[in-house]
Amino acid sequence: MTREVNPKDTTRASAYELWMKAPNPMVTFFKTLDVTNLIRVSKKKEMKFNMLLNYCIGKAAVTVKEFYILPVGEKLIQYETIAVNTIVKNKDGEVSSCDILYTDDLVKFNQEYLKYTVRVAETSQDRDLSDDSMVIGTSAIIDIEIDGAIGMNSGIFNNPFVIWGKYRRKIFRYYLPISFQFHHTQMDGAHAGRFLENLQNEINSL
Repeated sequence: MTREVNPKDTTRASAYELWMKAPNPMVTFFKTLDVTNLIRVSKKKEMKFNMLLNYCIGKAAVTVKEFYILPVGEKLIQYETIAVNTIVKNKDGEVSSCDILYTDDLVKFNQEYLKYTVRVAETSQDRDLSDDSMVIGTSAIIDIEIDGAIGMNSGIFNNPFVIWGKYRRKIFRYYLPISFQFHHTQMDGAHAGRFLENLQNEINSL
């Protein structure tokens, strides 16, 4: 369920005034994550690395309340749930978009991830949950190593977005540089930093 909220009734009132009409309200942070435990869990449980990272992204976000309010057009929309988006290679050799509703139950999240990514791949039809959930976008360029990426400011798609490439091995540990883009109306740097710290903690404790 979603509803429009008055910016003045939220903690984002000042940010709304400052950033809603700014030429470029998007901010990008770069961070290198230690994903050693994620790889271990992936191999032990025979679960996909990207699915596990998407799960950790959702789990890291749900404790940061700013993720539940998103600027849409000139409005602030309040959400009750969070979903994580993944990009899927479809049967036509192109890419489609697939939203997965976050749940704290890893087994259920994995089942939904596998079910809907296969469906999207086979039908080439996007699965969009943005009418009901605040969606965190992701994009994995797993064939190459990248240090980060800055997404475009379309003025339409204001959702937070995480991008990563191929993880890197250094001696006995694995590292993954990521970029995290967010709309400054939705959150400040401190909130984004807390999310990234949460993300590393969730990876470590998975």
